[in-house]
Amino acid sequence: MRNQTTLTTFILLGLTDDTRLKILLFIFLFLSYILSASGNLTIITLTLIDSHLKTPMYLFLQNFSFLEISFTTACIPRFLYSISSGDKSITYNACVSQLLFTDLFAVTEFFLLATMSYDRYVAICKPLHYMTIMNSKVCKNFILFCWVAALIIILPPLSLGLDLEFCDSNIIDHFCCDPSPLLKISCSDTWLIEQMVIVCAVLTFIITLMCVVLSYIHIIRSILKFSSAQQRKKAFSTCSSHMIVISITYGSCIFIYVKPSAKDEVAINKGISLLITSISPMLNPFIYTLRNKQVKQKAFKDSIKRIALLSTK
Repeated sequence: MRNQTTLTTFILLGLTDDTRLKILLFIFLFLSYILSASGNLTIITLTLIDSHLKTPMYLFLQNFSFLEISFTTACIPRFLYSISSGDKSITYNACVSQLLFTDLFAVTEFFLLATMSYDRYVAICKPLHYMTIMNSKVCKNFILFCWVAALIIILPPLSLGLDLEFCDSNIIDHFCCDPSPLLKISCSDTWLIEQMVIVCAVLTFIITLMCVVLSYIHIIRSILKFSSAQQRKKAFSTCSSHMIVISITYGSCIFIYVKPSAKDEVAINKGISLLITSISPMLNPFIYTLRNKQVKQKAFKDSIKRIALLSTK
């Protein structure tokens, strides 16, 4: 998105110009952001300080929570500032940075969710070898792979995007810098970059979804072979939180790409994007903690007891 015509700022239209709706939107986004940040920070803190939560699953969850905080922080605070101040402008460099980080965090999340599904496969299908297969070094390599894979996927279209020219308009019909509305206002030939964006998005979606589906096919097969109903219930409970998060994440993306009419497409995509950047990161920590007895009973309660003891001394 090189500046060939002294373009230094973009205008983000946001979601609405209605003052009452803006107030409601600000309150909703502010509360969801605070809940999301505090919830995910709680998970990160618990996994760092509690010895019971030093397993591979919680290492992945710790990184997932970090990605959730980073993803929402890349979008929501800037939008809250725009609503409160009325300043809809965003500099060219800030727009490029926002685009880079939101795409990087989002794609990394998909790969991390796929990795977490493999972790659940090993835990349920090969429990005796779990700690050997998913040792600390392997887990760290998996996490590194997720970040590197995301970078490799987003850099080619982003590099091409740096050469785009903007001549006629600088108005972006979105609440954050998103590839689709940016390409629409460019006066360059965007065919190649559009195809690259589609290919990269589809590759990310299909590769990670295949990993998730294959892992859960093996998991379900193994669980159905258990003789005891109690064993089956326990096995399902170990991956139920992950399955819910996967359903929310992939379901939201599928909904975006099931195209409505051209007139409604932009509005619906903005609405779904808002839910992805606010609701999903807020729900995920509650899904993992409320459905996980180990977090509730051992980590959370133990941490509260420690804080209470420290405060009485």
